[in-house]
Amino acid sequence: MQQNLKIDTSRNSAQVAPQRMMMTLLPGEEKQVVMEVFEPGRGPLDLYILMDFSNSMSDDLDNLKRMGDELAQLVGTLSDDYTIGFGKFVDKVIEPQTDMRPSKLAQPWPNSEPPFSFQHVITLTSNINTFRQILQKEKISGNLDAPEGGFDAILQAAVCQVRIGWRKDSTHLLVFSTESAFHYEADGVNVLAGVLNRNDEACHLNPTGSYTHATQQDYPSVPTLVRILMKHNIIPIFAITNHSLSYYEKLVHYFPIAELGVLTDDSSNILHIIKTAFESIRSKISIQTENRPKAINTQIFSAAGGGADLKIQPGQIVSLHNSTLTEFNDKHVCSQPESDRKGVLRVKPTTFSSAFEIDTTVLCETCDCEKAARCNGNGNLVCGTCSCYDKWMGPFCNCSSQVQSDAGCIGPGMKEPCSGRGDCVCGTCICHNPSQYDGPFCQYDKSQCQRYGGFLCNDRGRCFLGRCACESGWTGDACECPLSNVTCLDNKGVKHRHTSLRSSVLCVQAQLGMCESKKSCVQCQAWKTGEMKGDKCKDCPFKVVMVDELKDNKVIETCEYRDEEDDCTYYYTVDFPPNPTDKEHEVQVLKKKDCPPGGFLWLIPLIMFLMLLLGLLLLCCWKYCACCKVPTHNRRMVGFKEDHYMLRQSLLTSDHLDTPLVRTGPPKSTDVVRWKVRDNVHRPPSHPQNQIQPNPKEIIDFPLSLRLNRQFSDELSRPETRDAQGLRQEVEDNLNDVFKRIPGAHFVQKTRFRTQRNAGKRQNNTIVDTVLSAPRSSYNDIASLTDKQVQVGNFSNLRVVPGYYTVATDREATGAVELQEGVESVDVRVPLFIKDEDDPKKQLLVEAIDVPVGIAKIGKRFVNITVIKENAKSIFTFLQPSYTFSRQDGVANIPINREIVEDGRTQVTYSSRDLTAKDRKDYVSVDGDLTYAPGETQKMVQVKLLQPSETDTLLDKQPKQFVLDLSNPRQGAKLGRYPRTTINITDKPDTMQFVGAPLMSSPSGRLQPPTNIEASPVGPKNIRLNWKPQTGARGYKVKYWIYGDPEADAQVVDVKNPQAELTNLYPYCDYEMRVCAYNAQGDGGYSDIVQCQTLEDVPSEPGRLAFNVIGPTVTQLSWAEPAEPNGVITEYEVVYTPINEDSKPIGPSKKVKIDNPKKRMLLIENLQPSQTYCYKVRASNKVGWGPYRDATINLATQPHRPMSIPIIPDIPIVDAEAGEEYDSYLMYSNEVLRSPTASGRPSVSDLTEEQLINGKWDQKFLFPGGSGSLTRNISTSSTSYSLSPRPGVGNQTMETTTTYISGKGKYSDLLLSVPVDSRLTRGVPETPSRLVFSALGPTALKVSWQEPHCENPVLGYCVLYQLLNGGETKRVDITNPAQNSVVVQDLLPNQSYLFKVKAQSQEGWGPEREGVITIESTVDPKSPLSPVPGSSFTLSTPSAPGPLVFTALSPETLQLSWDKPRKPNGEILGYVVTCEQLHGGGHYPAFVFVSGNAATSLTVSDLSENVPYKFKVQAQTTQGFGPEREGIITIESQDGGTNTQNSPSSLMRREVFNLPTQTSTHTSHTMFSEPFVTSGTYGHRTTETTRSITQQ
Repeated sequence: MQQNLKIDTSRNSAQVAPQRMMMTLLPGEEKQVVMEVFEPGRGPLDLYILMDFSNSMSDDLDNLKRMGDELAQLVGTLSDDYTIGFGKFVDKVIEPQTDMRPSKLAQPWPNSEPPFSFQHVITLTSNINTFRQILQKEKISGNLDAPEGGFDAILQAAVCQVRIGWRKDSTHLLVFSTESAFHYEADGVNVLAGVLNRNDEACHLNPTGSYTHATQQDYPSVPTLVRILMKHNIIPIFAITNHSLSYYEKLVHYFPIAELGVLTDDSSNILHIIKTAFESIRSKISIQTENRPKAINTQIFSAAGGGADLKIQPGQIVSLHNSTLTEFNDKHVCSQPESDRKGVLRVKPTTFSSAFEIDTTVLCETCDCEKAARCNGNGNLVCGTCSCYDKWMGPFCNCSSQVQSDAGCIGPGMKEPCSGRGDCVCGTCICHNPSQYDGPFCQYDKSQCQRYGGFLCNDRGRCFLGRCACESGWTGDACECPLSNVTCLDNKGVKHRHTSLRSSVLCVQAQLGMCESKKSCVQCQAWKTGEMKGDKCKDCPFKVVMVDELKDNKVIETCEYRDEEDDCTYYYTVDFPPNPTDKEHEVQVLKKKDCPPGGFLWLIPLIMFLMLLLGLLLLCCWKYCACCKVPTHNRRMVGFKEDHYMLRQSLLTSDHLDTPLVRTGPPKSTDVVRWKVRDNVHRPPSHPQNQIQPNPKEIIDFPLSLRLNRQFSDELSRPETRDAQGLRQEVEDNLNDVFKRIPGAHFVQKTRFRTQRNAGKRQNNTIVDTVLSAPRSSYNDIASLTDKQVQVGNFSNLRVVPGYYTVATDREATGAVELQEGVESVDVRVPLFIKDEDDPKKQLLVEAIDVPVGIAKIGKRFVNITVIKENAKSIFTFLQPSYTFSRQDGVANIPINREIVEDGRTQVTYSSRDLTAKDRKDYVSVDGDLTYAPGETQKMVQVKLLQPSETDTLLDKQPKQFVLDLSNPRQGAKLGRYPRTTINITDKPDTMQFVGAPLMSSPSGRLQPPTNIEASPVGPKNIRLNWKPQTGARGYKVKYWIYGDPEADAQVVDVKNPQAELTNLYPYCDYEMRVCAYNAQGDGGYSDIVQCQTLEDVPSEPGRLAFNVIGPTVTQLSWAEPAEPNGVITEYEVVYTPINEDSKPIGPSKKVKIDNPKKRMLLIENLQPSQTYCYKVRASNKVGWGPYRDATINLATQPHRPMSIPIIPDIPIVDAEAGEEYDSYLMYSNEVLRSPTASGRPSVSDLTEEQLINGKWDQKFLFPGGSGSLTRNISTSSTSYSLSPRPGVGNQTMETTTTYISGKGKYSDLLLSVPVDSRLTRGVPETPSRLVFSALGPTALKVSWQEPHCENPVLGYCVLYQLLNGGETKRVDITNPAQNSVVVQDLLPNQSYLFKVKAQSQEGWGPEREGVITIESTVDPKSPLSPVPGSSFTLSTPSAPGPLVFTALSPETLQLSWDKPRKPNGEILGYVVTCEQLHGGGHYPAFVFVSGNAATSLTVSDLSENVPYKFKVQAQTTQGFGPEREGIITIESQDGGTNTQNSPSSLMRREVFNLPTQTSTHTSHTMFSEPFVTSGTYGHRTTETTRSITQQ
């Protein structure tokens, strides 16, 4: 310990203790240290108010001026040592953010200041008078667009520490007040021209407090802002009006600590927001670690339990435990660089400036003198870990493998070691299932602690050593009582009487069953009845008080119960004791019971007198006395112990629940109880799943359980033993003989043996579990037949114990249990029907039906089971159910895969167990815990294989096997598909002969089909089959084929033994198989079809990489799915590295995990300017990672033209300058941020709303060329290939013509499809495409377009526009070919305009691109052409119709259909359909108007064969026409004609499928798939696919 100053609570500042220490750890070692954190109740506070000074906030400023005294009073209540500061912001003083007309620059609004970006006004001060006087002088300002430049202001307020006046030991709060959205990096108009550099994150305030670099650098990005505020310990409080609240609701989640408040329109509640946010912040501390070396892992826990998010009260000291351990990565920790093994990590609360610094070092070298002591002389210390000599084991080599004794593993009163639930290793019990059993002798069951409300330990603790270990703040046997006094307060916050003496425990107990807990003692003391009458009543801890009248409602509980013995109702109250020193409650009982009417009681004596007179007659009629005798009640009852079970699926260790069934009364004979269970009883009859009627002929599995009349032995638990195999054969033969009377039933399979605890006197009997496959409609027949055979005690010749069975389906089950004489409780093994498609919270209902054997009556008939489905954070599994290793390998490497659902640290336990292979004879057993760091998906377990002795080689010929189990997953993990794997040890690997000969036929009846065929995958390309040997068979033939293919195409394998292994299969593919035996007479009959799916394999490399260059330091990377997923893709990894001209790394590589496989995009910010990077992407599935796809690019060589719309895109964002831990911090949002007072929805020609990504559009279609420095090399390749080697596939060919574009550097292939119009003169530009409109105001519009394709350089553009209803045509000439946009001013509001754009080269002008647009706004009624200042405005034309679909009706006629626009923006009047020949000629173009909103199809006739046509569809509203949707179609004749699509100039992908059809239809249609990047802006790939269907 280097520095450990104790916390001084008298100091009014935040403190941690200790402050610095050194820690040395061995590989794999854990150490912990106690850390204390102190936060003063009224510590120093710095409050800086940052306010939007745009004109719309004028009333907010006036209110803030009036609230100066109230603000000072508020801050004074929060802290005794406070300072207050003030700053203001608007936006960058540049177009289009600010109106640059001189008059507006001088005074944008009456009585306002000139526009500015950020102005620091008041340095943090404790003089409230100075603050108020300066604030009174402030005046409002203004700007043009609605999103404000608040990010610039926040960053300057954070980095200018001295100018703002932040103090070191105070809490830093920054109140950000606005009603608008925000600009952030790369969304400004100035970035389009490449004027602004990225933000340098430095302080740029002049002596007057003005931000000087507003027009010289861009806004900061979101990750940059988060990182800067974290660095300077500044907590933002966002006070936002409802207009922009949704934007900041997303933003606030990116900060470790931040608060958000809803601001009224005039900011009158800002003080309330500040107070509420401050109280919330001061009540929680989030502990984090910084600068952690890679080889060190840390975890932080509170002293009372819980994670790193701690809530404390100001003024308290909280103890923390810091647990540190080293990790093993792909290589041993000692082989890693020293920088990864050594460093100073800082542990600090996020709101504190002080931190606990730990100088950590991993010790990898040691002296010889330490070896003997640490490893007890029985091993060597290798890299800090003991490597034991032979015959020694244990972490410190202190346990001999030759001395095996169970003496230390048998507890008092136990008969078997470890309670039969674990193995005795070196005198210590190792429980088989640590997640269910614990204790020194595994004697405690973690599922049998007390429950409350159905939850184990009230879900407020865990079951530990047979008792509930409650979380902090809870107590009680079932953790049912909170320690806080919240439940003792009334709605005015006043405590109940006596709570000061009893705290909150007593008042909470009243709510948690106070009446029920006192019931038995009240009955026995007051009325001498009930279950505690007699001597048991003396054990009651309290005495009742009999009263004539109960108290009023001012008691804890008023109770009412019915006495079963006289059917009367009695009443009592429970209240606090009158003497505060008494420990028990006061119980007052009403003396008078409420009984049913007595009737005519006076008749009783008369009736008795008459009965005496009639005694003689009754004696004569003694035969009839039995009929008159009053029957006695049977007092024996059976029922379920609990009413309700609440289970969390992530914590389940099995697919069933043992539900206790209890019996009360004299247990002098046997009772058999029949029960049933139904799944999903929570679903109403109208639920969609209940509306689906299952197919009664569907073959499903019926799990069966029977209790055999045979004692269980350990050999039966191992399927490979002779006893287990013999009994399995006997059971299956007899059950098959009985169930063959069920129509459609198959043979039973998957037979296993077990015992069941809590089964009374039958718990040592063998229970058999098996599966019968039969039609779903057979459920009742199977259940009735099983019940009948169990009652008679046999299935054919198989003897079973009556009174026990279970028959289940996938949604219901029924069965019976037996309570023998003297047994009071047995378990009902209830299946839980766990399925992936289960609802998040499902309910099962278990019912005790009747008692067919015995005299007991059913009491508690029903029990509800609720299963809460939670998404596990990680899933652990072996990749295969079995592995085979040769002894010559020496070591068996078994991978354990982790599927990451929610990244983080997690652990799992592994252990080996003998089967036929024996520890220390065939292998060396292993066990331990694996710790997976965030992002880690696989670890390897190594098992040493031993060579057999010569005697073993000669005498022991049986196969050697052992198993490796996974158990006890922690930190939100669960076990997956294969929690156990079997390891086969062989001397030589098996080989199979592959035979491709045709199938042989033979007369039927010679050999029967093989039975009991079991198929299991043993790898991604292998399936292993086993079946019962056939007498007289010389060999077997296995034919297999892909599911869905014809059986005639099957492949055949010839084997000599009743097993086969199929190889060279496709990964993750379904196969069907059949087996036959053959002898000298020929082939026998083939078996039924067996299905099996191969395992997953690693995926191939992802598809092409594409880049959207947003700025010189910002790019958006996207990629396509792997061509061969070989499974289900679970995540992607992106690695980007700065490289030099020789492609050598010159900086560290950054890795980013994308855990959502649907998001194949990544936005990377803060890259180094003009630096070449190598980007690599790979995909992962459950098996592991596939190969990388890489590309190299320098952003400085690429044009970048994003649009001016503030957004947080729905893709991951990473900060290239952040640290390694921050690199994995991904941000997501779901919608584009739009201003409440201006239009954020551009009208896009030929672009749908789905194509609006990141607020930017595709402006350069070809990549990576364009106006950048890279040249475009276009090449077309034509390839024909066959779709084999898939076995069994016939002649199927595909001809493709694909265009690739490449440039300087290393690029991945990018498929383009750009139809070229051959009518144009060579060298003339084509039509500009993707016309984009963006409203800048009610009379101002920005028009953007995409550069057209042209063989010669483009010299400029021309923009023409006029009113749609006629008028003067205005022209704007653009001589700069790099300018792809123009701003048009002085338009008329609410009027439709027709815009035309064309490009020019040396060869002349190209064709025009047209678009119609209307800017809607509020106008002055007295002047319809003058918009109201400051009013909202929007664009109003319909978006493009949906994709075009062509259906050929004949060689001359087709049907065209489309979807309605997603954004009609008004009532659709109709559609205009344009048809023209693609390459000119003919009578087209033709125009057709389809009227009506519902009409979305058109039949076109009189078309020509072998001629491509271009169709365009536009929607029309009252405001004009929307953008066009285009599609190309060709109707091809038999000979194909002249096909221009094969020429290189067409640049079109063409696919030809040769299929037997009569007519030929050649169709090309437009499809939009995932977004791709085209030379610096973001769009969607348009793939035009041409297909021909031709008869041969």
